[in-house]
Amino acid sequence: MEASDDTDEPPLPLELTRFQVSEEFGFLLPDPLTELPAPYGPWMDIAHELPQLLMSHQLRSRVHQMPQLSTQHLRGREELHLAHLVLSFITMGYVWQEGEESTVQVLPRNLAVPYWEVSQALGLPPILSHADFVLANWRRKDPKGPQSLSLAPLCRNLDTIVTLPGGESLRGFILVTLLVEKAAVPGIKAIIQALGAILQCDGESLHRALEELAGAIEAMREALRRMHDYVDPEVFYSVIRIFLSGWKDNPAMPHGLVYEGVSPEPLAFSGGSAAQSTVLHAFDELLGICHRQDSAAFLHRMRDYMPPAHRAFVEEIHGAVSLKQHVLSSGDARLRAAFNRCVSALADFRSYHIAIVTKYIATAAAKARARRAEPGARAGPSAGKPPSALEAKGTGGSHIFIFLKSIRDTTREALISA
Repeated sequence: MEASDDTDEPPLPLELTRFQVSEEFGFLLPDPLTELPAPYGPWMDIAHELPQLLMSHQLRSRVHQMPQLSTQHLRGREELHLAHLVLSFITMGYVWQEGEESTVQVLPRNLAVPYWEVSQALGLPPILSHADFVLANWRRKDPKGPQSLSLAPLCRNLDTIVTLPGGESLRGFILVTLLVEKAAVPGIKAIIQALGAILQCDGESLHRALEELAGAIEAMREALRRMHDYVDPEVFYSVIRIFLSGWKDNPAMPHGLVYEGVSPEPLAFSGGSAAQSTVLHAFDELLGICHRQDSAAFLHRMRDYMPPAHRAFVEEIHGAVSLKQHVLSSGDARLRAAFNRCVSALADFRSYHIAIVTKYIATAAAKARARRAEPGARAGPSAGKPPSALEAKGTGGSHIFIFLKSIRDTTREALISA
């Protein structure tokens, strides 16, 4: 960030509220709405029945009977986010109801048109993304119950708003990911503190901010560790994962999807991916981590799946004064050690993510291949037949291990040598 020409005052650091970032919840939507206004009852009715409709293979027929509703009665960001969440889940269920063998080529007008309009209003793509699946998909079971987002036991007072097949494993996957986002909040605030400290040439405040950031990244890893406790790898791979899959770079839907009433040509969008979380993009930008060309291109494309205000936050950090250059030029050994602790914590988090992906995708895929070879394997995700189109790829379309190892390695390369 640069100072304006007409003042000698240093520029103000970033303000979280400018970017729809909460002091308490970070990038999570604070206290999301759980019900839409009465005119949108047909959407909510289907959304509340999604697992049963998919298990009985009746969702597509229910969608075909759904009235086409105007979006003009939706008011405010919270209603729009809930509408987007609901329509995203219905869309993923509609597309993948029968698994990879019987995908659809057209999303019907009564779903496609309002979905497109809500997406345009929010600046989000018309597909399920991290912003829907995690950031806007949580509620307190008892509004008067415990207010903290607790790790132990897992979210006793927390639940999802909308769900899909996968039962407790799906709930665990969403809520553990939510807790990773919540653990990042002190680190998000530390970004503001660090940039302000640089502008004020306050080495002590900068050191405290870097220690806070490192602690937050370490807490994120601890939160991610709970995935093992609450998510069954077989259920994740065979039942849940297909519903996160998009129609870009997916062999099961090579031509994309026609949004009837929106575009006569098929459109291609990536599925939900952890790469769509704003948190790690923000940390990368602050720490000056430069990823290799292919990985960087994928990560930048994933920013299109973030709420625009969150994307703007990342871009603002990118344009700010360089933390790494400041630490290098300071010659301060304490600052260098604190900076390196942040980088090491981020590399360790990414290594742990690789271990999670190995268990929940690579190992699970090998077991799924063995099951597919067994006689009588049934079709459709609701029946538990494992998908095969994305065995080597993430749901966002990246070659998953090449990508994850690349960004882990380039993170390590950002360490400042003594």
